Amino acid sequence: MEFRVLIHAPRGRDASVVKGVIEPRHAVDVCVDGSQLPLELDKGAAAAVLTEEALADALVVAALATWLAAQPPWSDFPFIVLASRQSGPRPAAAVATLHSLGNVILLERPLNAETLASAADAAVRARRRQYATRQHLDELSRAQSEVQLLNGQLEVRIEERTRELASANDRLMKEIAEREKAQAALTQVQKMEAIGRLTGGIAHDFNNLLHVVNMNLELISLYAKEEKVKPVVERAKGAARRGAKLTSQLLSFARSQSLLPKLTHVNDLLLGMKDLLEISAGPGVTVKYELCEGRAAVVVDPSQLEMAVLNLAVNSRDAMPRGGTLKVSTCTRRHSDEQLTLGDYVVVTVADTGAGIPPQLLAKVFDPFFTTKPLGRGTGLGLSQVYGFAQQSGGLAFIRSEPDKGTSVEMYFPAAPADALNAGESAAAAAMPRQAKSGHILVVEDDDEVRRVIVECLGLIGYTVTDAANGTEGLAAIAAAKPDVLVVDYAMPDMTGAEVISRAREMVGDLPVILATGYADMAMVERLAGRPAILRKPFDINSLGEAVAVAMERAREDQHALSGA
Repeated sequence: MEFRVLIHAPRGRDASVVKGVIEPRHAVDVCVDGSQLPLELDKGAAAAVLTEEALADALVVAALATWLAAQPPWSDFPFIVLASRQSGPRPAAAVATLHSLGNVILLERPLNAETLASAADAAVRARRRQYATRQHLDELSRAQSEVQLLNGQLEVRIEERTRELASANDRLMKEIAEREKAQAALTQVQKMEAIGRLTGGIAHDFNNLLHVVNMNLELISLYAKEEKVKPVVERAKGAARRGAKLTSQLLSFARSQSLLPKLTHVNDLLLGMKDLLEISAGPGVTVKYELCEGRAAVVVDPSQLEMAVLNLAVNSRDAMPRGGTLKVSTCTRRHSDEQLTLGDYVVVTVADTGAGIPPQLLAKVFDPFFTTKPLGRGTGLGLSQVYGFAQQSGGLAFIRSEPDKGTSVEMYFPAAPADALNAGESAAAAAMPRQAKSGHILVVEDDDEVRRVIVECLGLIGYTVTDAANGTEGLAAIAAAKPDVLVVDYAMPDMTGAEVISRAREMVGDLPVILATGYADMAMVERLAGRPAILRKPFDINSLGEAVAVAMERAREDQHALSGA
């Protein structure tokens, strides 16, 4: 009874929906009547989920206030309140009601199931800690009574009890020290998160600059008649591509774990980041490559693969303070281990000649926040990121290590199927954008220079183009005339590209969309806009033209299919 979650949601199907989300994780009871809630609380519960409508009932609020006032000192009962989204500040009475509940997790609707389930998990965990405190207090109370009884007994008994209390004090001090260590680790993680946000912002702006440079260089190469101009342009484009590679790596460091899997040739990717690995490893470490024949194709998020290899390289560098060898190797392997599905895998291995890991710690290294580095030198997230990425990609990660003999980490990724290879080759074969037959394209981009060069390139291909500087202007343009294709940036000041797509489809129905971005929260994009075509910045005129042509062809095919039906 004490670990169940109570639900009181008087309107519609709210109670059954909430129960369906939480019940797979916790025992759940629904209180249909508000007067039933305090009675059920008396029987014991870990948390309660209330809707804001339930708190409009003054009798329910009064009954809860009475129950809360009677809580024992160890109790701070957690409530999860599902509130409606407010366009402005909440009324003072509503705020006062929320404050009167004390320990409140406020979730604004609409919200996804995982957010609600995570909030319920957190509330139940907090209540479990309160129950542990209650138990400790009961034990302490009994211990104090025992001490009073022992005061009149033999001195030997007093000495024994003193030793017991000393031992308990030692355990308490150890717990305090562990809690302080955990708090320090959390602070370090928060610092890294702040650095990530700053890095992402800078890299996003720099990516836009590179995008303008790259596309204008392409326009120069198209407009220029003199042959001597072309090698100059190619050199400049090469420098822009190297800058784009750097910003891509910075953005992959800054973003969350939303994966964008695509056909990736692992050997090409690893060779492309050789300079970065050598810089990260430092002058005392020799970086060696042993790559298998072929390009070792897999379907993964290439940016996250780069980050995983870079994390392993940094760990290896720290394990070799006096220098050593870092070896990056690949191979293909048929695997039938019970931990992996039977099939062909591409294995990426990062090995070093460092100090190695003691056997008693080896089983813990993939755990989040576990680190053997001094405070401030590591977050304990590097290896857990590697393991999580490999698992999310359909594979697994293994670690082997011996003290003084180095460490080896293997990442297994399912080999790309034949149809993915064929699709990748056909996509690579497209060299020049197809000349437009007709079509009206709306470009929504807040950066003036980026917007201008996209408009000019689309016009050069042959499309009719209109543009808007933000989401609000873009929606107004769509209301005035529905375009054939919408090209929209993700990160804009008034609303995100995903929000623009969602509102545009509410206005005009289905609309072919291309989301142009250097970085996007893909979970947010999919929640609001499904799975639009993604065009990664900085892109070239060929990629832009091909993306628009494909979007228009798919729209025509869908219309023909509907007409035939």
